[in-house]
Amino acid sequence: MNRVKKPVVLLVISLLLILAGSFGASQFNSSSGDVDVSRIYFDTPRGELSGLLYKPDGADQEARPAIVATHGYLNSAEMQDAQAIEMSKRGYVVLALDQYDHGHSTGTMEKPVPFFSFWPHAIYDAVQYMYDQDYVLKDENGNGIIAVSGHSMGGFSSTHAVMLDEVDFQESGIRKIYSSLTMGSDYQWLKSLGYTIEDINNSYGPRPSGKIAGQYDEFFFDAEAAAAGTPVVKKNYAATEEGMSFLGNPEKPEAGKVYKVNGGERIIYQPNETHPWNHFSKTSTGDAIDFYDRAFAGYNGSLTVDSDGQTWMFKEWFSFVALIGFFLLFVPVVSLLSRLPFLNSIYTGRPEPLPAPKTNGAKLAGLILIVVGGLFPALFFSALYGGDVYGMRLLRQISMIFIALSAIVLISSFVKKSERSIKTVSAIMLVLSVIQYIYLRLQDKMLATTELFGAPTVNPVLYWAINVAIITLMMMVGYHYVAKKPEGAAIKNYGVKASVKSVIASLVTAIGAVAIGYGVLYLMDALFQVDFRIWTFAVKTFEGQHLAALLKYAPLFLIYYFVVGLSVNMNTATVKYNGWKGYLISVFHFIGGLVLYLAYHYGLLFTTGTAGYPGESLSSIIVIGLVPALLVAALFNRYFYRKTGNVYVGAFINTLLMTLITLANTALYTIF
Repeated sequence: MNRVKKPVVLLVISLLLILAGSFGASQFNSSSGDVDVSRIYFDTPRGELSGLLYKPDGADQEARPAIVATHGYLNSAEMQDAQAIEMSKRGYVVLALDQYDHGHSTGTMEKPVPFFSFWPHAIYDAVQYMYDQDYVLKDENGNGIIAVSGHSMGGFSSTHAVMLDEVDFQESGIRKIYSSLTMGSDYQWLKSLGYTIEDINNSYGPRPSGKIAGQYDEFFFDAEAAAAGTPVVKKNYAATEEGMSFLGNPEKPEAGKVYKVNGGERIIYQPNETHPWNHFSKTSTGDAIDFYDRAFAGYNGSLTVDSDGQTWMFKEWFSFVALIGFFLLFVPVVSLLSRLPFLNSIYTGRPEPLPAPKTNGAKLAGLILIVVGGLFPALFFSALYGGDVYGMRLLRQISMIFIALSAIVLISSFVKKSERSIKTVSAIMLVLSVIQYIYLRLQDKMLATTELFGAPTVNPVLYWAINVAIITLMMMVGYHYVAKKPEGAAIKNYGVKASVKSVIASLVTAIGAVAIGYGVLYLMDALFQVDFRIWTFAVKTFEGQHLAALLKYAPLFLIYYFVVGLSVNMNTATVKYNGWKGYLISVFHFIGGLVLYLAYHYGLLFTTGTAGYPGESLSSIIVIGLVPALLVAALFNRYFYRKTGNVYVGAFINTLLMTLITLANTALYTIF
């Protein structure tokens, strides 16, 4: 009875966390029901755009000023919830937009250069739609009272929308965009389209315009640092040529001060924040509220302004509660599924723990494997993710050394008629070293966005993951034959030995568990229009193209989750790691080095003004998103191994779940 009762109780607890978190999040998302939140879809000349529409009560009877807000390269519409919640509860209509090929939006443009296929027109296409809606305010001359806003890539799109609107104004005499506010973006990518600083700043015309420029932004606001290849430094955007030009070239430009330029007002805010921090900041959100209060001062009379303090963070915390419930759900679901015929084959019996290492050499070897296994993924992350020349050269040189050493040992073992184990380990190491070297040489091709692998930020993560798996496997082979096998260890002691039936049952169980988990998510989305998230880490609904991409990426990510999971089992196979210590080893193996990477990188940035890796912008932000995903993977890996006695259930669940989470939260090109 207890075997059934315990998972049922845990199932109820996880569902209650999900329900309570989703309901609470929806209450703050909709300002206790005063704002209708719905997902909309609309066709454009370049595809289909989607977004979350926040429409306050009364907007259908009396048109309101509107804000179109959008996200950056790695994210989707939900990342604009701070602006959406705070401004909709103050009476504005807000459209939180998924840009083309992000979230629920799909682009149909040809993509010879994928990065430029969606953002140049996404916001302006959405403005065209919003301008035609009866609930969006126009002035007596037909000008739209619409603000555009975006973070990072969304900032490029917002600024370009203003430029496109100004071009149309020259012909029609109507400005559909009334105001603009960007976060975490300068003119770097707009200039790549051929525009000059003067072209861009002149396009604002009389529109109230603002910029939120974090002093520790990893990408923008210091052209000289970017040109030198060291953009991750402290910045003062208002004092740069670009910032001064935006403000009308005052003698002593100041952040937070309003300047009159071309009949409009302009302001730069400079919070002490990094690029992704803008999303999760009361300071930046407060700056946005201040900006809109100024920009729409002449139209606030039509609003019922809620003067309460910021409440968006409560939506985030409730969503976090639901996120915890979501991951907890997999424990009872797998347990209950395994009671079904055939699926009960996932249990293979937990291997007997091995005795602790007897010699100092064996103990040292185990410690080295744990430390190197945890640190290596971080030490070469920037090289494998971004193609750092020196890091990649070093890796290739190390690979060539291993090829030579393995070949020498293998040849020598045959000449001297050495033990079979020496021949075996040297042969395996030679094969793995050759594979590693070839794979390192193919970096450009593996990172390229193609029709088969269309997620540009996922490709380098996959490339890194497979490299980590190869190196980890090499260390495991050496450790097993040198230290573990002499003490009686066999492959079965690491949880890899299982029948074909058990492996298939594990895969089916994982698919069923993920389907049930996402089924609950879709139900909460339908009932409350919320997903499960905290800051940049989110489990969100997906479209058909994401499922198709999952089938392509999952088999390759399985290599990583299987090998690293197996490595954890090898390092925790002794009696010493039977309890909580085994979980700590698993967590360290998956994220230990990455956490140290972030601490070093950002610790130096905030204390000295120069990051630990000043040339690493995108890769450091990717690591921030990887840490929570791999933390969950580490816990799942250890728990399901101890539960089933093998590595398969954990590896399959981690592969399906983490790959789908990643694909649904970033750019995915589906048409080339």
